[in-house]
Amino acid sequence: MSDATFVDYYELLQISPNAELETIHRVYKMLATRYHPDHPGTGDVDRFVLLNQAYEVLCDTERRKAYDVEYTIHHAQPIELFDTKDFAMGVDGEANRRMGILCLLYNRRRSNTDQPGLSILEFETMMSFPREHLMFTMWYLKDRDFIRQDERSDYVITGGGVDYVEEHLPDHKVLYKLLKAPESTRTAAEE
Repeated sequence: MSDATFVDYYELLQISPNAELETIHRVYKMLATRYHPDHPGTGDVDRFVLLNQAYEVLCDTERRKAYDVEYTIHHAQPIELFDTKDFAMGVDGEANRRMGILCLLYNRRRSNTDQPGLSILEFETMMSFPREHLMFTMWYLKDRDFIRQDERSDYVITGGGVDYVEEHLPDHKVLYKLLKAPESTRTAAEE
């Protein structure tokens, strides 16, 4: 699966990569019912097809192992969105970095409730920014109580951070793609 066609099945199902088979079955059944093409109002053929693909891969031990290798490789690469001029140095770049971090934590909280945090090293990898360029951003977000550090020193979004993202996301069109990526089943790099 190339990077351009990679679909994050865990985000699609909004489950942890460590999810057990029972969880996959339960979540798939609920989402498949919701997005079945015959369901009035919420039917979505494309999403239904992707849900079926995700279910077939994640329920087959060998296929899941192969997928997890691709998943790991995909997540070890920086998200291309953060290489754009919107995240360059300066006040506008700083504001976008803040919202970018909040969006990454928002997605992580939704898809991995058991481990909703991200380390500073994971932010460096995903955003392709050195730690020194992220520390002011992290200080600000902590000071405003939008994020906090958990017992493992990972950063997690707070309820106030979630409210802030949902309220201000329409003003950040570039980041709207990042947050909506799991819903549209495409990576932010594809947008």
